[in-house]
Amino acid sequence: QVQLVESGGGLVQAGGSLTLSCAASGRTFSSVAMGWFRQAPGKERGLVTAISRSGASTYYADSVKGRFTISRDNAKNTVYLQMNSLKPEDTAVYYCAASLLGFTSRQYDYSYWGQGTQVTVSS
Repeated sequence: QVQLVESGGGLVQAGGSLTLSCAASGRTFSSVAMGWFRQAPGKERGLVTAISRSGASTYYADSVKGRFTISRDNAKNTVYLQMNSLKPEDTAVYYCAASLLGFTSRQYDYSYWGQGTQVTVSS
């Protein structure tokens, strides 16, 4: 089992920045790959970014490349999402998730999910 708790969401103006954190517990953190997903109102949840167990490999959706950065600190059991140059279309509930199957972009490979944190970007 892996328990995940996100924090750091909030309201920010377009062009601003936010950093989300996801604290994990219950399993050796370095044994799971991590991902950040988001779901906007009326839309399906989709993958934003993912990071491998060691942090050596990352994946970004085209919509966030160059603006978002995922990182992890295995000593602190935490994964981060640094979001810069935020746009109104980034408004969504952001979820972190853990995969026991390794580095993957497939949503169904993620078995454990946090409760989500709201990010709202005003224009």
